[in-house]
Amino acid sequence: MVEHIEDLNLPNAVIARLIKEALPDQTNVSKEARAAIARAASIFVIFLTSTSTTLAHKESHKTITTANILDALKQLEFEDFIDPLTQNLENYRKMMKEKKEKSKKEASAKMDSGTSGTKDKN
Repeated sequence: MVEHIEDLNLPNAVIARLIKEALPDQTNVSKEARAAIARAASIFVIFLTSTSTTLAHKESHKTITTANILDALKQLEFEDFIDPLTQNLENYRKMMKEKKEKSKKEASAKMDSGTSGTKDKN
């Protein structure tokens, strides 16, 4: 388990990047504000995870699924998050599928080029 409550915080670099991407250029955020955002984000993740775990356990599942996360968002009245999250998840799955297919093609091409240079002389 966690020894210190600070261990539950999201990494500062991740929070800084998210803040930078979300705000317009020339917007500054104080160190204290970044810390507050990091803590709030961590609490949100813990709250969402806890609710998702409860929903999974009600279905006799040990593993939290995407459906549990989406149901938890609805239960916690964060319905506005569901559509963008679903779209981002679809984009992520598509990207990962394309990456996997590209990797397979590259491996297959390496195998083909590696075996085409050696001919059986018997």
